[in-house]
Amino acid sequence: MAVAQNVDMSFKIRDVIFKNPVLTASGTFGYADEFDDFTDVSSLGAVVTKAISMEPRPGNDHQRIFETYGGMINSIGLENVGIKRFVEEKLPILREKHIDFVVNLAGKTLDEYVSLAKVCAEHNIKAVELNISCPNVKSGCLEFGTDEVVLGKLVESVRNVYRGCLIVKLTPNVTSIEKIAQASQQAGADAVSLINTVKALGVKLEFINGKFKKSTVQGGLSGRAIKPVALGAVSRVRQVVDIPIIGMGGIYSLFDIFEFFSVGADMIQIGTANFTHPDISGQLVDELKNFMTENGFSTLKELKDNLRGEY
Repeated sequence: MAVAQNVDMSFKIRDVIFKNPVLTASGTFGYADEFDDFTDVSSLGAVVTKAISMEPRPGNDHQRIFETYGGMINSIGLENVGIKRFVEEKLPILREKHIDFVVNLAGKTLDEYVSLAKVCAEHNIKAVELNISCPNVKSGCLEFGTDEVVLGKLVESVRNVYRGCLIVKLTPNVTSIEKIAQASQQAGADAVSLINTVKALGVKLEFINGKFKKSTVQGGLSGRAIKPVALGAVSRVRQVVDIPIIGMGGIYSLFDIFEFFSVGADMIQIGTANFTHPDISGQLVDELKNFMTENGFSTLKELKDNLRGEY
């Protein structure tokens, strides 16, 4: 196969052109500037920010991280600075450093989501991701992500006040992720991202002085262990929606990305891998470009068509 002289890795959702399909997942990359020492953040397709709420959140006060085979269980509780401090302190840094970004929004009520979206519109934020799937908070988020009727009203309400790129992040902790995806599309979402973490329980046992001592963490499982679940969800959702899909769940290598493309994902997000390999997202951008160049793929579509047997 001939070498491609010019490689176009871009992908467009609504009016936003992402320079490449490699994004970082919300909650795994801070507000982007924390990773400056590890990778060229501006080279990424986009950074999805930590979930932003109306008011600052301190997060959960119990153990937040539990390592397990093939991944980790987190129960952070959406700790963040709140929308006011975000637009005052974090937004200028993102723009000054020319970092493409998507703002992840987490509300407790429909009105909060709408208010957050209005602030984003007022500050010309070009893309948002609705977090309706976090299992680690007591109210909001997951309550919207498990009922297609409730979700439809939420997405429609946000769509009415926000005209930028609207992404809805889906939970696997439902009976039918396909119905939730369809409801998102019908209500006006421009894309769906999936999957968020899988609800799980971490248990640690110690035997001390003749007695067992147990500690537990209930939260969301992520990492390599959930990749087959994520691939299955992406494949099923691809059969029922026409809007772009951003796949995530256990991506650590270039061929992991290719697996997601092969089952219908248009872009991907890197999550848990950022904790152990903080430079991985930038490395995968380079690896993707090199692979496409060396194997004669001039566009992302050509690569995906080949992966899906559509050439």
